[in-house]
Amino acid sequence: MTELLLIKDSLANKISYYHFLLLMASLPFDMFYSHLILISLIIHTLIQLKKNTIKPVFKLRTIALQSVFFVTVLSTIYTRNPNKAFAEWGTQITILLIPIVFCLNPLDIKKYRPNLLMVFAWVSTATIVYLYADPLLTIRHYHLPFSVLFSSYFTNHNFSQPIAIHATFFSMQVALALLYLLSVFIKERLFYHKLFYLCCCGILLAGLLQLSSKSIFIATMVIINLALPYFLLRGASRRRFLIISASLTILVIAGILSFGPFKQRYINGLRNDLSKSVAGETDDTRLARWNVSLELIAKSPVIGYGAGSEIGLLQDSFFNKKLYSSYLNRLNTHNEYLSFLLKSGAIGLLIYVSTLAFGFAISFRQKDLTFFTFMLIIAFVSMSENLLDVDKGIIFYAFFFSFFVFSDEERTAAKEPVKIIINNSVKATKQLVASS
Repeated sequence: MTELLLIKDSLANKISYYHFLLLMASLPFDMFYSHLILISLIIHTLIQLKKNTIKPVFKLRTIALQSVFFVTVLSTIYTRNPNKAFAEWGTQITILLIPIVFCLNPLDIKKYRPNLLMVFAWVSTATIVYLYADPLLTIRHYHLPFSVLFSSYFTNHNFSQPIAIHATFFSMQVALALLYLLSVFIKERLFYHKLFYLCCCGILLAGLLQLSSKSIFIATMVIINLALPYFLLRGASRRRFLIISASLTILVIAGILSFGPFKQRYINGLRNDLSKSVAGETDDTRLARWNVSLELIAKSPVIGYGAGSEIGLLQDSFFNKKLYSSYLNRLNTHNEYLSFLLKSGAIGLLIYVSTLAFGFAISFRQKDLTFFTFMLIIAFVSMSENLLDVDKGIIFYAFFFSFFVFSDEERTAAKEPVKIIINNSVKATKQLVASS
């Protein structure tokens, strides 16, 4: 624990390290704290700016990380709703700023990456413990049966309500923490350390089930059963893990199918999302909203309708299609890929998909399971949510995308002064030999 908090580095780098650590620890909670810490980090980075530690800003890497923001800016040119478009600029500004912070800040992200991810994982675990403690105290106070814990009263959004975060967006953080701790568990050799990590993984998995995000659950099962053994294991170890993980997955799915509240959320909920809306229903399905979006996209498939236009366009169509729940709640498409098509057309979607492909390519090249986990989570959640229209989704995307890209690259700028010193020393030695 001490080595996570007390690092050996320069004072400026220590302050940067604590900023990054606090920023990651604040992600499950109110965005006020994340924004405050990010502003402080930006100010500190600018104060400590040194030419020899700056990583190149104008590179394909940085442009790819910022590409979503640039799509929003360019699609503002022809938007039907400029006020909403500029509001999107403000919401997505962190996508522009965070990669620049990573370029300008001198901290060696690769060196401290394990520490930062470990703190993030522990905070996520502690948050799940708190979220379980809250309903348990409520159940005890009102003398309710323990089984109520797994009812709709304490699952999904009701489970994450005490920290005021959308269940799916918190599930993204929990899944990332879970897969990181699983990778640490597999590599760990000390028995008690392995036991501790296994307990943390159990808590995170329980929290993931309680949050009941279908897209995150599917993504997590895919990563555990396929990606984890591919990235981390070989030979007999891989085969043994595949047998164990497949068996546990079957048990978990069997438990979901046999337990009413979870079956309702995972199975019936998925079936309802992908079914057609029926007149008289109080809730509209995702498929119905997607169909409305596709009809609008077909009328302007190349460039879309411009940034900030999505809600306004959908409102009229929702009303005409009698999707009154979606109309009254001013819902968006609930699909990031369709949202890009609607606002910036095929061009915007191509840029977004290319950005995701850029991240996947690095994760495969570096054999980086945690980075791959992040990318797959983003790809899956983009099918069910407008991830980049919400503050929690935006900062998760912007921070961790930059974090993994920069932690998978070697620092070259900081090494240049050393090369100069060595070259000068060699020249001085040659001159000394020649003169003697």
